[in-house]
Amino acid sequence: MKQTLAYLLLFVAGVTLAITGVLPELLQDERISRGILYLLLFLVGIQIGSGRNMFRVLGRYGAKIMLLPVATTLGTFAGVSLISLLLPGRSLTDCLSVGAGFAYYSLSSILITGFRGAELGTLALLANIMREFSVLILAPWMVRYFGPLAPISAGGATTMDTTLPIITRYAGQEYVVVALFHGMVIDFTVPLWVSLFLSL
Repeated sequence: MKQTLAYLLLFVAGVTLAITGVLPELLQDERISRGILYLLLFLVGIQIGSGRNMFRVLGRYGAKIMLLPVATTLGTFAGVSLISLLLPGRSLTDCLSVGAGFAYYSLSSILITGFRGAELGTLALLANIMREFSVLILAPWMVRYFGPLAPISAGGATTMDTTLPIITRYAGQEYVVVALFHGMVIDFTVPLWVSLFLSL
């Protein structure tokens, strides 16, 4: 939770400095943010590639372990599609691109800002932070009423890092590997889904 708050405070600081005109022109160059985005995508690739042991999970749990990331993806897109009906000012593809962040707010908000502007990028940041916070706060309730897989699915890409301790505590130690694998798969799909919806 401290890491999430740090990200949010850094974002607010950046917005404040840009509005007040304190930042030099060089830092407001679009090429810099695009370069950082490419570096971030490269680091995501390294993170996924270094988790080779996760692929051994397929041998232990079988192909059925893939059903959870699929359910997370389909459930997220279904929910976002319904919510888009309540947001007449936003297209379905805008809403889907925000939902496709799967709580990976740092990457998805940068991607969306670069293609659709700061307004939608900010919306993506806040929506995906709220998704992560919901798991950190509501995990015990999710496990109690919906089962141990509920906080894993709700956590999206964060189940391999920030929400893993809280999931382990309330869902049980036996779901650690499932949460890690789920997070790795969702993590990998975020730039693919976001880019797809932004291109439509």
